[in-house]
Amino acid sequence: MANDWTVVYNGFNKEEHPLQEALCSLGNGYFVTRGALEMERNNAKVKEKGKEWNYPGTYLAGGYNRLKSAVQDKVIENEDLVNWPNWLYLTFRIDGGEWFDLEQVEMLEYETKLHLKQGILERNIRFRDKQDRETTLNSRRLVSMDNYHLAALQWHFTPENWSGQLTVRSGVDGHIINNNVERYADLNQDHIEVLEKGTLDQNSIFLVSRSRQSKIVVAQTARTHVFAGREHLVQKQTEVDREDLVASDFSLVCRKGETLTIEKSTALYTSRDFASSDPLNEARNQIKRMPPFATLEKNHQMVWEQLWHFNDIEMKTHNGLDQLVLRLHIFHLFQTVSYNSIDYDIGIPARGWHGEAYRGHIFWDELYILPFINLHYPQLSRSLLMYRYRRLPEARYAAREAGFRGAMFPWQSGSNGREETQKVHLNPESGRWLPDVSHLQYHINAAIPYNVWHYYQSTGDMDFLLSHGAEIILSTALFWSSVVHFNNERGRYEIHHVMGPDEYHTHYPDTEEPGLNNNAYTNIMAVWVIQHALDMLELFDERCCKNLENMVGYTQEDIKKWKEITEKMFVPLNRKQIIMQFEGYEKLKELDWEHYYEKFGSKSLRLDRILEAEGDSCNYYKASKQADVLMLFYLFSKEELTGIFKKLGYDFDPESIPKNIEYYRKRTAHGSTLSQVIHAWVYARSRRDESWKRFREALMSDFKDVQGGTTHEGIHLGAMAGTLDLVHRCYSGMEIRDDVLWFNPQLPNDIESVSFHLRYRGHWMKLAINHQKLSITFDKGWANPVSVAVMGQTHRFETSDHKEFNLLKK
Repeated sequence: MANDWTVVYNGFNKEEHPLQEALCSLGNGYFVTRGALEMERNNAKVKEKGKEWNYPGTYLAGGYNRLKSAVQDKVIENEDLVNWPNWLYLTFRIDGGEWFDLEQVEMLEYETKLHLKQGILERNIRFRDKQDRETTLNSRRLVSMDNYHLAALQWHFTPENWSGQLTVRSGVDGHIINNNVERYADLNQDHIEVLEKGTLDQNSIFLVSRSRQSKIVVAQTARTHVFAGREHLVQKQTEVDREDLVASDFSLVCRKGETLTIEKSTALYTSRDFASSDPLNEARNQIKRMPPFATLEKNHQMVWEQLWHFNDIEMKTHNGLDQLVLRLHIFHLFQTVSYNSIDYDIGIPARGWHGEAYRGHIFWDELYILPFINLHYPQLSRSLLMYRYRRLPEARYAAREAGFRGAMFPWQSGSNGREETQKVHLNPESGRWLPDVSHLQYHINAAIPYNVWHYYQSTGDMDFLLSHGAEIILSTALFWSSVVHFNNERGRYEIHHVMGPDEYHTHYPDTEEPGLNNNAYTNIMAVWVIQHALDMLELFDERCCKNLENMVGYTQEDIKKWKEITEKMFVPLNRKQIIMQFEGYEKLKELDWEHYYEKFGSKSLRLDRILEAEGDSCNYYKASKQADVLMLFYLFSKEELTGIFKKLGYDFDPESIPKNIEYYRKRTAHGSTLSQVIHAWVYARSRRDESWKRFREALMSDFKDVQGGTTHEGIHLGAMAGTLDLVHRCYSGMEIRDDVLWFNPQLPNDIESVSFHLRYRGHWMKLAINHQKLSITFDKGWANPVSVAVMGQTHRFETSDHKEFNLLKK
């Protein structure tokens, strides 16, 4: 690692290259391009030239398509994030020989650098070919954060010990299918068709493609210029027209020791764009107006400079790698969603727009991602929440079809908000296709209103709450009150046939009927949603409440039932004050963890796949994929959770929380990267060394690919943002309640100091924290004064204020 702003990979390794492709992806919130080598084509279509370890991928935010496939004598339909034509394609040959092949030359030097501060991917390659010609190739690449339709790359090509003829081929390759995830290989992945292609002028080409079902049109234009020093070499292009590939060949004269500069710029427009006549016309106009690479780079870096000023987290620890990887996580968050995403109807994909895992779908990961965005770019948070609001009609339809009222959001969402969860999934351990019932994770209908409410808390945006957010919260409250049923024997409400966040448990051991009863997390979250629906109605006047009543369809009888549910929901709590994950959990067998740790390692066990391959099932064991009950201690303070239990009539002792954490620690496989984030959070107050250990596991999960080969299919954005949130809110002790911003810092011993900006109710403020003091500085602004509490003492802050607080106990 060169420094804490640059990720550096030395040497070429085919096995590590796919991981580096994902981690070196560049994007701007509109589209993302993987960090593949530009000299290699996508080899997805059978018998095409290409390398399995090199996978060019360009993904449009929200660019989905549906296809049908035959699986086990059934026809199933999946919606996928589409890999669009590859604009990177740029290669060369010397003196009419073979086109460059990385595996056919002797590599003298190979270095990849991802410059986080500038948003630039750089590669330096020095090689010797079979004719003993030595050459240096420096490549720089950007996906513009300034103008989100633009991307460019620049080569510096230097013949060290030879002179001769160089042929450069520059193209856009549409001869591809989705082929990033091996598990999907048997499914239909041929998502695009090329409509037209050709040349625009002596330096420019174009290609127009369209998704087969969703009919999204993408137009890409590319321009290639060659320079010797500052001299622009006017070259005649020879058009290359092959199946779904358009390219141009340029013939150049190379002289020993003299560097040629090759610049390739691209413009990408789609039929989903605003202020556009048609994609090809816009792309054609833009390529004509395209400035040189240096200007694109300057404008791009100015935007990144501003972005880093307000979003960087400066963290001093005993390991310099921590700072670098934390910044890598910020980098990928804003490549996935940024200012460029505002009003562009997209959600937050679990794996970014960096690959094809999870088919680019939107899950509940925004629960981990939005807190950081809320406190930096609330306009972006509002736009991302609108993705959910626009899909309320589909959620209402889904609820009606399932026999419920209100709105039932899907576990996996894509283009229009229908349930995209697959009906079957492949276990790569056994090679068997298995039923998938994860659509029963109804707790997504708590995560979404939770995000709405906390956006309101951090911004005070009453306009959004009244015009959009209230409808989401009330519609999901109505859903929950129709899902519950009353158990007369217990005198309590219950929720049956669901899956919790754990995901390993899909049904009880003695039945094949899917779903479990009374998942503790689901039941308590349902109560939270209903209680906040009631609380929210107290904020509005009578006319607003009547309008919402008519829109959502709830009645005064529903409100009466809501109040009962918040007092009579069943929670499986045993005599030792352990919250059971679901009813009947205590009857399951204990797993021989040591056996599986010894056999498969202890970092991240996919026990569901392992046990199924052995003819067994997690449904028989007290073994969880990830945090489930512990989610309650992540989302709620001790006081808030105790208050919920008290209102429900349970005598829950908050002193039992450590016992609950320890109980589930022993029974969690961490088969999800999100799991370590939760464990780091819940240990933050009681065992700070353990919290730090878990934090670093989460921090390094993608960087070191702890799941053993999944990161190349797309980064895990929830875990990345979760590590930012741990530093941002957890270790600073930040909480928003009762219109007060609270701080109670308790840094782990391994963090010497941390500083960052945040935006709260219109104010930009900077925090600097170490083990001795907390410094809070408000930037000059125009927002109203706010209340900030430190260590239990409330203070009034307004524009330009600066205060310091002693954190040492007197």
